[in-house]
Amino acid sequence: MLFSDYHMHPQVHSLRPYTQQLLQPWADATRARGLREIALTDHDRYHDGVDFDEIDKLRAANPNLKILAGIELDNDPVHSAAGRAWVEKNWERLDFVLGSVHFLRGDWPFDHAGEEAEFGRRDINEVYADYYERIRAMATSGLVDCMSHLDLVKIFGFRSTNDFSDVLEGVLNEIHDADLALELSTAGWRKPVGELYPRDEIIRRAQAKGIPFTTASDAHSPVQQGENFERLGAKMGEMGIGEVATFRRHARRMVRL
Repeated sequence: MLFSDYHMHPQVHSLRPYTQQLLQPWADATRARGLREIALTDHDRYHDGVDFDEIDKLRAANPNLKILAGIELDNDPVHSAAGRAWVEKNWERLDFVLGSVHFLRGDWPFDHAGEEAEFGRRDINEVYADYYERIRAMATSGLVDCMSHLDLVKIFGFRSTNDFSDVLEGVLNEIHDADLALELSTAGWRKPVGELYPRDEIIRRAQAKGIPFTTASDAHSPVQQGENFERLGAKMGEMGIGEVATFRRHARRMVRL
């Protein structure tokens, strides 16, 4: 049974300072879904809302849960420099840092709702090449513990026509050499693409390299916590994934399912 959800956004997509009123519903939903571990991973552009004292209060109020102080570090062209500086400054207080890419050439927020038309205007192979180049840069930044939704670029169902096998091999080698984990995210199942992040081929390649996995929903509401985890657990069983990575102060421990 899956027990950990390592990707969630209490602030959603706005600056909402951490308070117990904001955070406690996430802890309540954790218990309601039979989970034991969560990571609070708001986008780094909202780091001003992250309050480590409030996270400590949440832990004290919910001693039966493991609650990680985390962040999702992405490549926001406006805020990423400040976000990286904040991660470096608070590295010792953080348990877990996700790495992701949400912007492509031209400061394009490719995964935002309504961006399907822009995909149609661009060369899809150039989009994929640009995406994975930026993923490699994030994986080698030295500032992340795990790469999230690795093939997010497929979100609207647009697929490259070129063979990106060599590119993926390079990306996974970078992840392996940096000793990072890779997220299995059910969020893809609720997106237009209707497919787990990442796709099976990438998971199998990662398995062959010994890359460990975390489990995640990328929840933007407590209602989405642990979403489709029964389905994810079944897929992991079919693929022979019998353990997941957990973290504390960036130290990874593997736990059998």
